[in-house]
Amino acid sequence: MVHAGERRPLPSGVKLTFLEGLACDCNFARGAVERGPAALLSWTSIATLVAMSSVVFFRAVNVGGHQKFQPGKLAKELAEFGVINIGAAGTFVVREEVGQMMLRDQILRRMPFKPELMICPARSVLALARGNWFGDAPVRKDMGRFVSVLQKAPRVKPALPLEQPAGEGWEVRIVAVTGRFALSIRRLGQTYSNAVVEKHFGVPATTRNWNTIEAICEVLENQSDAQS
Repeated sequence: MVHAGERRPLPSGVKLTFLEGLACDCNFARGAVERGPAALLSWTSIATLVAMSSVVFFRAVNVGGHQKFQPGKLAKELAEFGVINIGAAGTFVVREEVGQMMLRDQILRRMPFKPELMICPARSVLALARGNWFGDAPVRKDMGRFVSVLQKAPRVKPALPLEQPAGEGWEVRIVAVTGRFALSIRRLGQTYSNAVVEKHFGVPATTRNWNTIEAICEVLENQSDAQS
């Protein structure tokens, strides 16, 4: 019997490190155990899927007629890798296990131009989605939440928050940096998160609305439900 406030030990063979970046929060894993076999099965299904999956972010495509392509068509051509397209900006969830070099090659050979790709393990995107990066910043029509995916983690991080332009009239505020991700809040104006991130971190980046990150998580979680 487990009394209130006590924690049931993890079953034999189940390790909190199994989810790696996804379940670095131990309470997530323990909670699945405490809720019973169904929750634990869901947890391990997500873990297995995430261990194999990748997320691909294209940089600077389908913007103002520049580097145009059809993401839905590309996803169909890559169906053998379980590719799901999300939106028109060039964001793909790759549900099958495939190395980054092979994945990059399979994408580029089907493209009429050579786009820059940021490929991340799905576990890192899911771990990102669990963070409370924006605090109590409101979500409204004139203010959005964004994630910039960097080509590589920056060597030097500027003091945060970083605002452009500086002062009360800021239009972009970078609030956090974790690994290859820079998180920002943007007000309506002429300043864009991606330009600010690339200028201050000195590496190429591509930016998505936070809604895209939520959509990626939904695809991964729905896939795990279908497999369980």
